[in-house]
Amino acid sequence: MPLAETEWDLVTTWVREHLLDTTDPHAQLTLYGFPPEFVGALRLTAVSGDNARVLVAASRKGIERQVKLLEVVADIDELSVLPEAAKAAEFRDRLREDARAHASQDHFRTCVLKNGAEAFIDRQQLRQTLREFVEDPEKRVLLVDGDQGSGRSYTYNLIRHVGQHCGFRPARVTLSRTATADKVIRRLAEFVADPRAGISPLNPTELNDLLPSIDEAAHWVISRATAADDQFWLVLDECDALDVNSDVWDCIGQLALAIYEHTAVSGDDSPRMVLLGYGPTMRQLPYELRGNLCRDTARAVEPADLRAFFDQYFHDFPPPRPEDGPAEEPDIGELVDVAVQEVLRAAEAETCEGACYMRKVCTATEEAIRVYQSL
Repeated sequence: MPLAETEWDLVTTWVREHLLDTTDPHAQLTLYGFPPEFVGALRLTAVSGDNARVLVAASRKGIERQVKLLEVVADIDELSVLPEAAKAAEFRDRLREDARAHASQDHFRTCVLKNGAEAFIDRQQLRQTLREFVEDPEKRVLLVDGDQGSGRSYTYNLIRHVGQHCGFRPARVTLSRTATADKVIRRLAEFVADPRAGISPLNPTELNDLLPSIDEAAHWVISRATAADDQFWLVLDECDALDVNSDVWDCIGQLALAIYEHTAVSGDDSPRMVLLGYGPTMRQLPYELRGNLCRDTARAVEPADLRAFFDQYFHDFPPPRPEDGPAEEPDIGELVDVAVQEVLRAAEAETCEGACYMRKVCTATEEAIRVYQSL
């Protein structure tokens, strides 16, 4: 299971106090076995706090680097005699398990995500589209359409999961009828800026002259996302909730154009954009991006999708055989039948007031997984 932000903050503290409290940080990291090319690329100074943030940020870009960092941290003599040593070892073991899962599973096909209990059902076309989007450096904007309640926002769950394994961080802003370009730009700026460096203020009056000012603000955000240590995907959710006259439409177009222009200079360091709930009848994106788009259409889960989900899940995690029980294979088909029936029954019941059908299906599926894991 990946480390949370607060846990990475703790790792940064350990690195600052026990690893990089030295006048020669490059030599120190080389001594602890970090690859010379990795160490040479780090912009280290005489300030241990800054160096710790730089090292942790660079290590977080790949699961193998994360494991290496925590192996080093857990093995530091100064830390090993402190109470925090047990926590460092726990973090190391969790990341090692994450690395094993990363190597053994196709994370685009994973059916159970966060904490081994968050279900992601079907969406086979999305899985393939997302794989192509990640692997093609020319594709910069992903648009996801679909009927209301079909699971367009649900797409974010898989994006977040894939990001943990592919080295990018999704920054999501949920839109509404009252959303403005100013609010969207400020929220994105909060995500992509170094939280310890602060955010240079924007003058709200500069957004009154719509197109030129939004263009400048979009480049301001994209340039900071491009320069950041992390690879960002900017996710704008519920685009169909926007008012038809909202200035956010201009903002979306200018953000997409800025990504296109920064990609020509900075390549894959520039961010990507995901637009959820963005249909073909909505405001068209700039013409220049016509070759850089990927599209997917969400649809509500059907019984056949549930069958495929549980069939994969029970094959990936087969029930344990009793020690003194028969040697024959468990009847997975029967397990699938029971699970599908129970999920459909729960989803069609009058529960979860205000929840759409997709959400009720997911909730029932996750409950079925918890029951199965407790057996």
